[in-house]
Amino acid sequence: MTAYDGERPSPQFRAAMSRLASGVVALTTRSGNHDYAMTATAIASVSLEPPLLLVCVESSARFHEAVVDSGAFAVSLLSRKQRRAAEWLATPGKPLIGQFNQIPHTRSEAGIVLLTGSLATLECRVHAVHGAGDHSIVVGEVVQTALAERPGDALVHYRSRYGSLS
Repeated sequence: MTAYDGERPSPQFRAAMSRLASGVVALTTRSGNHDYAMTATAIASVSLEPPLLLVCVESSARFHEAVVDSGAFAVSLLSRKQRRAAEWLATPGKPLIGQFNQIPHTRSEAGIVLLTGSLATLECRVHAVHGAGDHSIVVGEVVQTALAERPGDALVHYRSRYGSLS
């Protein structure tokens, strides 16, 4: 067992958390004239009334500043068939311009990208942002939800690899 020394991330903590199977989502927002996106597994339902969810975003990520600035974001719950999109959107430093050229998508009424073929999409208004170490917990109030008519297998992340779940 290794204790956290306050200086560096514990490899054991990272390894332990990789053993928690998680659904994979794409988070998207629009700030200024640019679209921003990232892949995430840290998402949870917070409340049914009002409908709230949380996502965790690294404070130094450009998505963080964009979502705080825009005050809105969308969540696309990814299917197994969207693995390539998940890998691309998780790429650090990917260009803002054209990042969705190879990913089928539509736009919400607010102009935020929604990934076509997702199991569900949720459009959110930022309700609160809480600092938490090197990340922020972004709480969103769900203002619109859409469900796939024929949902496929869910894309999951387990032991640092993508897989699927029916």
